[in-house]
Amino acid sequence: MNLTISGHHLEVTPALRSYVTTKLDRIRRHFDQVVDVKVLLTLENLKEKERRQKAECNIHIKGIDLHVESAHSDLYAAVDELVDKLDRQVVRHKDRIQSHHHEAPKRDASIIG
Repeated sequence: MNLTISGHHLEVTPALRSYVTTKLDRIRRHFDQVVDVKVLLTLENLKEKERRQKAECNIHIKGIDLHVESAHSDLYAAVDELVDKLDRQVVRHKDRIQSHHHEAPKRDASIIG
């Protein structure tokens, strides 16, 4: 899995990088065919009182691309919300591609008669 973490208007510290990496391990636990993950962490200065932290993630899984974004006043809370949304999308995608058809049990001729 290729993981790219970048920051826009902020520096990605090693603590923040390790926090995002440990949170994204939850995605890999559900679905092991993750090819590429790009995380963008942004600090938006709308006003002095309203400093909004935003986290975006583009994830490439075999057969589909997913995009998730989350905004919060705390960057760690934005990452938590981002991973929750991403987890729901990955589980839903996994459920869609799984075969839900079960084969009927074969009849044994010796039991019937």
